[in-house]
Amino acid sequence: MKENKEITALLHLIDDPDEEVYSTVSERIVAFGKDIIPNLENLWENTSNEDIQERIELLIHRLHFRDLTDEFTEWAAKDAGLLEGALLVARYHYPAMDTTLVYQEIEKLRRNTWLELNNYLTPIEQINIVTSIFYNYYKQKGVEFAYNNPDEFLINKAFETKKGNALNNGIIYMALCQLLDIPVKAINIPRQFILAYFNPHHDLLNPTGHASEKINFYIDPLNGQMYSHQDVEGYFKRISVPPVPSYFRQLNNKKIIQYLLEELSKCFDNDRNRYKMNELILLSNLLDE
Repeated sequence: MKENKEITALLHLIDDPDEEVYSTVSERIVAFGKDIIPNLENLWENTSNEDIQERIELLIHRLHFRDLTDEFTEWAAKDAGLLEGALLVARYHYPAMDTTLVYQEIEKLRRNTWLELNNYLTPIEQINIVTSIFYNYYKQKGVEFAYNNPDEFLINKAFETKKGNALNNGIIYMALCQLLDIPVKAINIPRQFILAYFNPHHDLLNPTGHASEKINFYIDPLNGQMYSHQDVEGYFKRISVPPVPSYFRQLNNKKIIQYLLEELSKCFDNDRNRYKMNELILLSNLLDE
């Protein structure tokens, strides 16, 4: 813990009833950076006043959020990996989580899937193996979108509980495919999070044409079910939306993580947690292109 007279004085003023005084004190505490977190945690453990504990929790949250904002800015600048972006989102809710466990799980998935693959498989056979390992062997379950449980949007909890929504499962599925050099990407179909298997040779053979022509078939990351072009055309007819080319273009990592942040923010759409919703939208805005 950092110790000096100013820190001691500031910590004594955390319970000041004057909001203006507390505001000044809190800004000064946050200015010390994350090195002051152990002092705050120690103070939290040694007070029984719930109001003071709540103030301390908010201060610790602000310190973590400041660091996370910097990390998101760095991630966006280098357009780093999808897995790394999803872990940053998870750290908003679990700042002290051990990311090593997630990397170990994805490596287990990669190795077990790689052992079943070979160079003679068709795209459908490749995806049948990936899907079988992920959803059957690893028993990953899909759950419908619900905004009363933030954990269903977080990659660490998806591995821990063996369940996630289409967005969370889809990010893991894509990260796995990236490690295996399988051309599966997310596309921008309205009201759904759907993956597509892109023909890696299409642009060489057919440089023009509708964007959907680059796609062999589609995958629902909720459960791994495959869909044909006819299935997707039927979906567009049902929702009365024309299938314009932009819906079939690949989403880059920034767009996917931006979507994840926006969806996670909806879990905090209430008076008590509105500040979390606003913070997640702020992080999402950092990824604007």
